[in-house]
Amino acid sequence: MSWKDEVDGIGKRREEALKLGGDEAVARQHERGRLTIRERIDALGDAGTFREEGPIAGYSEINDAGELEAFTPGNYVLGVAQVDGRPCVVGGEDFTQRGGSPTPAGLRKSVYAEELALRYRLPLVRFLEGGGGSVTGTGGKKAGASRPMGDPVYVTSRFKSMADVLQTAPVVSAAMGAVAGLPAARLAASHFSVMTRNTSQVLVAGPAVVERALGEKLTKEELGGPQVHLRSGVVDNVAEDEAGVMDQIRRFLSYLPRNAAEMPARSDPQAADFDDPERCDEALLEIVPRERRRVYKMRKVVESVVDRDSFFEMTALYGRSQITGLARINGWPVGIWANDPRFYAGSMTAHGGQKVKRFIELCDLFHLPIVALVDEPGFMIGSESEKAATIRYGVEAICATVRSQVPWVSVIVRKTYGVAAAAHFGPQGEVFAWPSAEGGALPIEGGVAVAFRREIEAAPDPEARRLELEAQLLGRQNPYGRAEAFGVNDVIDPRRTRPVLCRWIELARPVLEEKVLGARLTR
Repeated sequence: MSWKDEVDGIGKRREEALKLGGDEAVARQHERGRLTIRERIDALGDAGTFREEGPIAGYSEINDAGELEAFTPGNYVLGVAQVDGRPCVVGGEDFTQRGGSPTPAGLRKSVYAEELALRYRLPLVRFLEGGGGSVTGTGGKKAGASRPMGDPVYVTSRFKSMADVLQTAPVVSAAMGAVAGLPAARLAASHFSVMTRNTSQVLVAGPAVVERALGEKLTKEELGGPQVHLRSGVVDNVAEDEAGVMDQIRRFLSYLPRNAAEMPARSDPQAADFDDPERCDEALLEIVPRERRRVYKMRKVVESVVDRDSFFEMTALYGRSQITGLARINGWPVGIWANDPRFYAGSMTAHGGQKVKRFIELCDLFHLPIVALVDEPGFMIGSESEKAATIRYGVEAICATVRSQVPWVSVIVRKTYGVAAAAHFGPQGEVFAWPSAEGGALPIEGGVAVAFRREIEAAPDPEARRLELEAQLLGRQNPYGRAEAFGVNDVIDPRRTRPVLCRWIELARPVLEEKVLGARLTR
């Protein structure tokens, strides 16, 4: 007697699981402009590499003869796939069943995705599209036993796995439709999050709950569309469509190691498009205006000094006075932080401080050296800044800097004023300055207003006297003074910033590798 009948049962269940919620439900998903979870996994992973976990987890209906009459798969699909040749845990809700709300098997699989990433120290990619829990339970008549979300021990264990994986391996979450409740919490618990522009929303609770509780009548888009959360800081980036989501996920992961115990990999120096480390950019000689109140485009500076087309910006619309992203210098992955003088003159706002702290911690966890391009006038001032607790979040950014273990190099492009400037210079980092660099306890304008207040008020023409004093102090500034006093490593020709950074990374990278290897051996 063989086990053929049972083996056939495995095949039937696997075949039914591939159908997700059925042809009609899949068609509705496509009509909404969205892929199914299986299509998303296939679109991200290298062809033929996906190995599914729990492929027949779900609920079987058996007749009196012991034959399978129907099979409902768990509404979460996960497994391991190669993404650009590297193994990653990939999973997500199946929105063709119960709107993505968890069934018992789906819930267990979603938790197992984090456990699997922890077990093998692999990057985790989540495709999120679901409404979280339901007052009717997690599975209706087909549920079986399931621990309630209100069970404190259960809830704590689930969030512990989410917290643990954040300290172990890169975590990416993508909002591919309406994301509420626990899926929204998972999106926030990520190193990088992205949403589609026209087909996704992220919500603590949906419109019906909000209207019942607060009387606010809003659509999903008004509550949690990209126009809300790109500025709230909940998501980092937006993609025009699902193909764009896949591109951004691949690109983000390409800068990071497989886990926090490994080093990020260098791009191939023998590749035809590998950028020349000695490349100089003539435009940098004139990019900073001599007129101090005129702004310039800091992103052009960033793009000029990193490897061509390598800058991957994140969280651009949140904390807009600060620019953060990943890039390569001479092939090596690095973190880039720069001030944007077009917003609050580049000053550190409350949102900017939170953004910078999170970014520094990302770089520190995954061993990305940090390049700071500095044009910092200080903490943002004024009544709104005080109400936003700017000094608290700014100091948290400074603390993240001084605690960081990765190499830093800072290039003073223009301003370094006030306490906020301390955030831009890492422990034992190298510092270079452009001839346009200036700095002090206060910007000239504010310093004159404080130090010469009575003299200005007593002058026959206070405004003329104020401008005269400002001009006198500005005339005393010496672009060479810091280097002559060895307060910086050197004052450099702006055009040669890239070669300077390339030489720095070649010195800093081996030291970082030794530190990471030493930490790995002592664990």
